[in-house]
Amino acid sequence: MTLFSLSAPKIFDGQTWHEERALLVEDGRVKSIVRTTDVPSGIAEIDLGHGMLVPGFVDLQVNGAGGVLFNEDRSVEGLRQLCAANFQFGTTALLPTLVTDTRAVTRTALDAGIAAHAQKVPGFIGLHIEGPHLSVARKGAHNPAFIRPMDEADLRALIAARPAMPALLTTVAVESVGPDQIARLAQAGVTVSLGHSDTGIAGAVTAFKAGASMVTHLFNAMSQLGNREPGLVGAALANGVWAGLIADGIHVDPATIGVALRAKKGPGKIFLVTDAMSPMGTDMTGFALNGRDIVRADGALRLADGTLAGADLTMIDALGYMHRTIGLDLDEALRMAALYPAQAIGLADTIGHLGSGAMASMVHLSDDLGVEGVWVEGEKIVA
Repeated sequence: MTLFSLSAPKIFDGQTWHEERALLVEDGRVKSIVRTTDVPSGIAEIDLGHGMLVPGFVDLQVNGAGGVLFNEDRSVEGLRQLCAANFQFGTTALLPTLVTDTRAVTRTALDAGIAAHAQKVPGFIGLHIEGPHLSVARKGAHNPAFIRPMDEADLRALIAARPAMPALLTTVAVESVGPDQIARLAQAGVTVSLGHSDTGIAGAVTAFKAGASMVTHLFNAMSQLGNREPGLVGAALANGVWAGLIADGIHVDPATIGVALRAKKGPGKIFLVTDAMSPMGTDMTGFALNGRDIVRADGALRLADGTLAGADLTMIDALGYMHRTIGLDLDEALRMAALYPAQAIGLADTIGHLGSGAMASMVHLSDDLGVEGVWVEGEKIVA
């Protein structure tokens, strides 16, 4: 048994702030939060001295990082490198994301995810398969040549892969996936998210009733909120589904973010995603996706025609943006980065918070929100 304590001026457990307390970690899990005077004698005690200890961030949309793009490198080692590149930015659990590609590429991506979980790759909690069952009208940076309706083989491949990893998320459009298919996926434990869709509210609500429980990168690549047709944006806000948000000041205007936060109906919440690509954590100025060049400049990633292609964003930057620019209370911004995404994929029993029994995956932040230390399942990864 390995038991140690971490103390800090402030500890946020995902719901409540604790001052002058210590977090007890036993065998990679949170044991409890106690008074510093109640720390058991004889164990290793780490006093962080300043700042705050918060839950590790959970990112449900990471196309690449550390020079690795999942579409191009679908190996276990590639996934290991992709996950590890996120740790320095406070993300301790993530879904590597495959964007629209061929059937063969999707198959090898699922196989890599199954192997990554079997080999216990740190930070890996499953996959996000974004496409190819989308709407060409709202394709964004996805290659339209690969967009197609879901067939029985596609459906069975996702259902078969689901038990082999903690979470499996897929983004689909109602134009390419029917309610019966959504129902079968949801019943099998696959989290179904609507995105890259030009549907009206009626189509979205039908999908929600069938089992879709999320919307991918709210406002981007979807039908917008109008006075007579609320679109997918309106459907997401008016219903209790979860919704990812790219908070980089480029994908969505800050005023729009504020309106969405005030309008969102529960129980599902808006949570943060990076939609990061391979340049995260590197000095890369460009890369290729499906044979198309993407340029990194001015805080954005764009195709030659100016279309946004993912985001040049880290989770710690998204957190800071929500707190400083949007004016959200820090505790709520932290929930958007950790607890809410964990809840959205049904893993909040073990990640997204620092309650008793949770994985001891946490971040030491300075008072100005700099990442000063990261632990993944009790092991210090970033000093």
